[in-house]
Amino acid sequence: MSTKGMSGDRNARLAWTLVLVVGSMLGLAYAAVPLYDMFCRATGFGGTPQIAPEGERPILSRTVKVRFDSNVDANLPWRFTPLEREVKVKLGEEKLVHYRVTNVSQRPIVGTSTYNVTPEHAGPWFNKLQCFCFTEQLLLPGQSVDMPVVFFVDPEMDKDRRYDNVRTITLSYTFFEAKTERAKTLLGSVPADATGKGG
Repeated sequence: MSTKGMSGDRNARLAWTLVLVVGSMLGLAYAAVPLYDMFCRATGFGGTPQIAPEGERPILSRTVKVRFDSNVDANLPWRFTPLEREVKVKLGEEKLVHYRVTNVSQRPIVGTSTYNVTPEHAGPWFNKLQCFCFTEQLLLPGQSVDMPVVFFVDPEMDKDRRYDNVRTITLSYTFFEAKTERAKTLLGSVPADATGKGG
């Protein structure tokens, strides 16, 4: 085989290798956001609260204040507020609170929320049993809904002296408009007379 032919084979192999490397990098970049989200939810990293199963746990006398924060993306025409600004809970005690959300637009919208707690190092101890943030929410034009959150602060936190100074935890949500396939399915199920467009 000529030198020219061998050089062409090497160039073709190099080109295919580069295509594979670039394709792999694009695939990893696309998967990075959902993988990071799953990691945060599993570990409490970045102040992400844990999703806890039902079960028995001790209730301690030590209390913390839990404050509630609400935010809405600028492109989402919803009002979103906690019905209580803060509550005091004992470690291990289950607590039910509500947020109220209102669609102030003339069209049905599906929203989804992200959440975290501050201080961030309290994330692994903050557990949610029930939350509107677990699923996408459909609101019709002008509709208001009171959405529940059931949570507790893990009593195991009391055993770690590094968390003795945690007296207040802030639970924060931000709503965005959902653009997923499930959101399209929810919007497709809305009767024509409820879309705000008229008949």
